[in-house]
Amino acid sequence: MKADIHPNYVSINVTCSCGNAFETRSTLGEALHVDVCSACHPFYTGKQKMLDTGGRVDRFRKRFGSRGTTKA
Repeated sequence: MKADIHPNYVSINVTCSCGNAFETRSTLGEALHVDVCSACHPFYTGKQKMLDTGGRVDRFRKRFGSRGTTKA
Protein backbone atom coordinates (compact mmCIF):
# COMPACT_ATOMS: atom_id res chain seq x y z
CA MET A 1 0.00 0.00 0.00
CA LYS A 2 1.34 3.42 -0.91
CA ALA A 3 1.94 5.87 1.90
CA ASP A 4 0.35 9.34 2.09
CA ILE A 5 -2.19 8.89 -0.72
CA HIS A 6 -5.26 8.28 1.43
CA PRO A 7 -7.27 11.08 3.07
CA ASN A 8 -7.23 11.42 6.85
CA TYR A 9 -9.93 9.37 8.56
CA VAL A 10 -10.87 11.23 11.73
CA SER A 11 -13.68 11.31 14.30
CA ILE A 12 -16.35 13.95 13.66
CA ASN A 13 -19.51 15.07 15.46
CA VAL A 14 -22.80 14.81 13.57
CA THR A 15 -25.66 17.01 14.77
CA CYS A 16 -29.25 16.66 13.57
CA SER A 17 -31.82 19.44 13.36
CA CYS A 18 -33.86 17.55 16.01
CA GLY A 19 -31.01 17.94 18.49
CA ASN A 20 -29.66 14.39 18.33
CA ALA A 21 -25.86 14.25 18.19
CA PHE A 22 -23.47 11.36 17.70
CA GLU A 23 -19.85 10.74 16.84
CA THR A 24 -18.67 8.87 13.77
CA ARG A 25 -15.58 8.67 11.60
CA SER A 26 -15.21 10.40 8.25
CA THR A 27 -12.73 11.90 5.83
CA LEU A 28 -14.69 15.17 5.95
CA GLY A 29 -12.69 16.35 8.96
CA GLU A 30 -15.22 18.86 10.31
CA ALA A 31 -18.54 18.83 12.17
CA LEU A 32 -21.52 17.77 10.08
CA HIS A 33 -25.09 19.07 10.40
CA VAL A 34 -27.90 16.93 8.96
CA ASP A 35 -31.64 17.55 8.57
CA VAL A 36 -32.84 14.01 9.34
CA CYS A 37 -31.37 11.21 11.44
CA SER A 38 -32.50 7.83 12.73
CA ALA A 39 -33.97 9.47 15.84
CA CYS A 40 -36.43 11.66 13.90
CA HIS A 41 -36.94 9.97 10.50
CA PRO A 42 -40.52 8.62 10.14
CA PHE A 43 -39.28 5.22 8.94
CA TYR A 44 -37.32 4.61 12.15
CA THR A 45 -39.81 6.22 14.56
CA GLY A 46 -42.79 4.18 13.33
CA LYS A 47 -44.77 7.21 12.17
CA GLN A 48 -44.46 6.27 8.52
CA LYS A 49 -47.55 6.71 6.36
CA MET A 50 -48.49 3.93 3.98
CA LEU A 51 -49.21 5.09 0.45
CA ASP A 52 -52.23 3.76 -1.42
CA THR A 53 -50.63 2.24 -4.51
CA GLY A 54 -53.68 0.11 -5.32
CA GLY A 55 -55.49 3.17 -6.65
CA ARG A 56 -52.87 3.57 -9.35
CA VAL A 57 -53.72 0.22 -10.92
CA ASP A 58 -57.44 1.04 -10.93
CA ARG A 59 -56.74 4.43 -12.47
CA PHE A 60 -54.61 2.77 -15.18
CA ARG A 61 -57.34 0.24 -15.97
CA LYS A 62 -59.98 2.97 -16.10
CA ARG A 63 -57.83 5.10 -18.39
CA PHE A 64 -56.72 2.39 -20.82
CA GLY A 65 -59.35 -0.30 -20.26
CA SER A 66 -58.71 -3.60 -21.96
CA ARG A 67 -56.92 -2.01 -24.88
CA GLY A 68 -54.36 -4.34 -26.40
CA THR A 69 -55.31 -7.43 -24.44
CA THR A 70 -55.63 -10.44 -26.71
CA LYS A 71 -55.88 -14.08 -25.81
CA ALA A 72 -53.36 -16.41 -27.39
